[in-house]
Amino acid sequence: MLHLSMKRIYSIDIARGLVMIIMALDHTRDLMHTDALIHSPTDLKTTTPILFFTRWITHLCAPSFVFLSGTSAWLSMQRRADAGDSRRFLFSRGVFLVVLDLTIVNFCVWYDIHFRTFLFQVIAAIGFGFIGLAFLYKLSPKTLGIIGLVIIFLHDLLLRLPMVSNPVLQFAGASLFGGGLIKLGGTTLLFGYPILPWLGIMLAGFALGPQFTLPYEIRRRHLRHLGTIALGLFVLLRAVNIYGDPVRWSVQKNPMYTFMSFFDVSKYPPSLLYTLIMLGLLLLFLSFIEEKENALTRIASVYGKVPMFYYLIHWNLIHLLMLAMVFLQGFRADQLVFGTFQFGRPPGSGISLPFVYLVWLCVVASLYPLCVWYGRYKALHPEKRWLRYL
Repeated sequence: MLHLSMKRIYSIDIARGLVMIIMALDHTRDLMHTDALIHSPTDLKTTTPILFFTRWITHLCAPSFVFLSGTSAWLSMQRRADAGDSRRFLFSRGVFLVVLDLTIVNFCVWYDIHFRTFLFQVIAAIGFGFIGLAFLYKLSPKTLGIIGLVIIFLHDLLLRLPMVSNPVLQFAGASLFGGGLIKLGGTTLLFGYPILPWLGIMLAGFALGPQFTLPYEIRRRHLRHLGTIALGLFVLLRAVNIYGDPVRWSVQKNPMYTFMSFFDVSKYPPSLLYTLIMLGLLLLFLSFIEEKENALTRIASVYGKVPMFYYLIHWNLIHLLMLAMVFLQGFRADQLVFGTFQFGRPPGSGISLPFVYLVWLCVVASLYPLCVWYGRYKALHPEKRWLRYL
């Protein structure tokens, strides 16, 4: 039977590991780069090409993470004979991830013991996606894939709804599809990853799951075709410049900045064009990496096998390095600033982009032996059910 013969998919571990390595670059830049608290790296008025693409490449992370979580959910369900057990696990893990995101992960991001900011980010998006799958699991992967594509292609229309003053409707719109910031007294709610568009991405990933039961050459060809179609649709819709992203591209001061404008797509919330190009690149990478094994793929797969462990540890390591940077630059503890988008950093602190890259590489390298250890521990203790959640 299928659930007895399914094995861990090496290419998924490699892809997940690669995007997690890239993710650490974005978080290192967020917490330590000199301009991170002042300018957006994608603001064409103030950015540079190297800074723009340092941020742009990390756009791959969240949609890849959510999409592959959907694929892994389908594969995991095939390994279990009991559909009810699969449903219960999806629901309980989803609830666990939402709670984890709003507690431990939020503290790791802000280091604010008063919890004045709650950021609903990618871990919560995956959690809500799992909860949704727990209720939709009786539908076929094809049906769920169609629902996911409808959400992905039509979600942008919801952003054209008129603004309302009703606080309940504002909360519902921000949390479900629009994203944004809501103030509740002294607490700030940041909906960076609204539920609906990211659920669409997860459902599309879930629908891809059956492809990984096909022979290697067929699977590779299908992945390549799907990736090419996604990128082709991106180029076509972006060139037309009418639908697919709230920000239109335009001619800039030179060809490089015009090129940057063309690829400057919206992540918050994820637009159709953002989703097409990021998932297109992911699918092409999956097709390319199939059946390939070398030193680089083995290293990437180590991180990809323990995503939650890596995620929690890397945030704390980067944040501790940020505090060390601040104190080494002569700031005192009473000068630390905590709050939304502050992270504890006082104004005037930070390092240049080349040093950001150096710190990033050191962070990733230092986490490798820990990830090797934890991956082996999980493999040797399948009886410990709590390890399935991390």
